[in-house]
Amino acid sequence: MEKYNAAEDIRGICMRRRLLALAMPGLLAAPLAAGAQEAPVTVFAAASLTDALRAIARKWQNRGHAAPRLSFAASSALARQIEQGAPADLFLSADEPWMDYLQERGLLVNATRVSPLGNALVLVAPAGAAPAVTLTRGTDLLGLLGTNGRLATGDPAHVPVGRYAQAALTWMGQWDAIAPRLARADNVRSALLLVERGEAPYGIVYATDAAAGTGLRVIGAFPAESHAPVTYPFALLRRAEGNARARGLLAFLSGPEAAPLWRRFGFTLRGESQ
Repeated sequence: MEKYNAAEDIRGICMRRRLLALAMPGLLAAPLAAGAQEAPVTVFAAASLTDALRAIARKWQNRGHAAPRLSFAASSALARQIEQGAPADLFLSADEPWMDYLQERGLLVNATRVSPLGNALVLVAPAGAAPAVTLTRGTDLLGLLGTNGRLATGDPAHVPVGRYAQAALTWMGQWDAIAPRLARADNVRSALLLVERGEAPYGIVYATDAAAGTGLRVIGAFPAESHAPVTYPFALLRRAEGNARARGLLAFLSGPEAAPLWRRFGFTLRGESQ
């Protein structure tokens, strides 16, 4: 039987400890490297921003950042989801009131709120189906709809484009007559689709969405004085206050690098005329 050699055993223990110490930096480096991978920023954005924001997100990704997670819907639906705890980092609204809604509830980092974009409100119809009209207080929109025609737009009860439409129709003195004839959609893209499918002969949408539509034409633009300015406030949400990546993306979206893409998709920038 071999004799137990205590000195040799101690030397073996010391050797194993030295080897483990040498290997430890490598063992720690793997999880640290994995943890260092940039986590994507989650952006809740108004449906009317869909095409432009996807293009700008690709530009952000090409700069070496993780592709942001984009969720599009009516501003009202998104604001309520955020209120209920949805894990969004940035909110891009199609009107000021829904951003106010979150700010009043302490869900924004107030100092980050900016309104960099503008848009126009227009009347659309299927291409070739209707002549151009000048929208004034005297324009007979009810007459344009005919006996059974409906006017598609967002639901004025909660969708920003519908609120702007209601204001414009009220300015024209026709809200009470046309309200029963509205085809109330849950967001502006859904309203646009109703006209594209021929389910409504006319729609009130944003100019940018009209440009993205298929088989449609703008037949009239609502005067600026007929409704509040169409603006898009952006803000960092309180849950992401310490998220440097989210702050960086917000600065990118509202800064000079994104500006050409916003313009390409028809948005106006702060200080520019529509």
